[in-house]
Amino acid sequence: MRSLELRIPPLALTGILALLMWGAATLMPLLHVSMAGASVLGSVIVAIGGLLAALGVFEFRKARTTVDPRIPHKSETLVVSGVYRISRNPMYVGFLVVLAGWALYLSNLAALVFLPLFVVYMNRYQIEPEERYMRERFGDDFDRYVGQVRRWI
Repeated sequence: MRSLELRIPPLALTGILALLMWGAATLMPLLHVSMAGASVLGSVIVAIGGLLAALGVFEFRKARTTVDPRIPHKSETLVVSGVYRISRNPMYVGFLVVLAGWALYLSNLAALVFLPLFVVYMNRYQIEPEERYMRERFGDDFDRYVGQVRRWI
């Protein structure tokens, strides 16, 4: 299944899953959960996730390295500053937070199924291949970073 590695841009995957979550919520109305303020709180969580992802992009831009996660071999710099001191993958954490906020906004239990699917997919087909390239490119510096900062949070 290596053919899926680094193929789907994470932002596109996030959009696809958001649509699938909406579809599942629409098709399974019996799994709707009424919660006061869910749409407002969900929207705030989506905004926080978007901000977290944007902070990750900002650090990459500041380091003048590629933001495109499908081409990690073009990385010029190992980015370890800013939000990268908290998570090795703040953009992906941000996307997960966006999806969690969307699930809350939808207020449907069926939407929650897609959150662990996102994590599993990202670990296997995006993060692991990226880490192979980073280890090859940055060697001991990357290994030290992995020892200090968690993959997600």
